[in-house]
Amino acid sequence: MKKNFLIINIWLKLASFILAIALWFFVILSGRSGIFMDIPIMYINVPQEFEVVDFPKTVSVNIEGQERLLKNLKQNEINAVIDLSDAKAGKSFYTLTHENIKRPKTFEVTSIEPQTISLTIEKLLKKTVSVQPAVVGVPEHGFVIVEIKVAPEEIVIEGPRNIISKIYNVKTEPIDITGLKNNLQYKAKINMTNSTIRVPEQKVDVNIFVKRIK
Repeated sequence: MKKNFLIINIWLKLASFILAIALWFFVILSGRSGIFMDIPIMYINVPQEFEVVDFPKTVSVNIEGQERLLKNLKQNEINAVIDLSDAKAGKSFYTLTHENIKRPKTFEVTSIEPQTISLTIEKLLKKTVSVQPAVVGVPEHGFVIVEIKVAPEEIVIEGPRNIISKIYNVKTEPIDITGLKNNLQYKAKINMTNSTIRVPEQKVDVNIFVKRIK
């Protein structure tokens, strides 16, 4: 009789344990939802002698978690991180896994699209180039430009080798001299639209000298 009681007691405990697990899963899984997000890709540990020139900026992921938490998930709380410490010049392919997605621990990444990305890495090149002032307009009637001086006349630029090797001069922002009848001293910005090119010297001094001719 005692043996039967123990057996019944074990089965009751086992049933209670299974019920507790089922209840736990129900609580955890109830209210779960998923959303698709385009998240930024961060490239870290790029060797100093290299520059990433052609690369995707975002990747799409499906994030699952408690619906109430998903509603409060901010864009800056999740991103993809790719370590380029072992990068080599040329075109490379990187496969993203869940480990690349930095996110709060309460969320789960269920898909990444695309999972494999390609990027192009090039060696950096420094080069000294001349500065050309971009002058637009004409002086006041009866006046002419007699001289334009730029200081410094040359600056150092730095960027991907294939781009820098083709550049021999840079221009300033447009300097409007319409109606000018006195000498002009102007601090002009370097007009560099390519974001992969770095220009330590952001501004140059431009002196424009005019004189009356009649």
